[in-house]
Amino acid sequence: MRVYGDAEAMRWVGDGSPLTREDAERWLDVTASNYATRGYGMFALEDLATGEVVGFVGLVHPGGQVEAEVKYAFAREHWGKGLATEAVEGAVAYGASEHGLTQVIATVATWRCSTRASVSSSELTAHGTPASIIAGSTWAESR
Repeated sequence: MRVYGDAEAMRWVGDGSPLTREDAERWLDVTASNYATRGYGMFALEDLATGEVVGFVGLVHPGGQVEAEVKYAFAREHWGKGLATEAVEGAVAYGASEHGLTQVIATVATWRCSTRASVSSSELTAHGTPASIIAGSTWAESR
């Protein structure tokens, strides 16, 4: 709840609202269903030194969309440390190598420069999987 219950962190995720405990429990059910159906979903990200959960990353299909989409969120005290870039690169590479994904998209607010940098990294083409950035409902960049 520290990440998904935080209004500021959730400003950039989904509809921009923090999750209630009930929402979080539904989110866990959806994640379990994604793993059962597709073999992938969201991952908790832990600090290797402390074991503390610092955020989440994963590949999802919001609203049943065809393309896999990379999503992530971090506890605010972990923003600006380069963790998003590392997590997104890892998720995209995992989707390509383990699940044969040939394209992954990311939806990014057009003015979120740090987020665009995280998902625009050249490493996103690892394993031959291009990552495309969508700004709102229009394609902003395609690889």
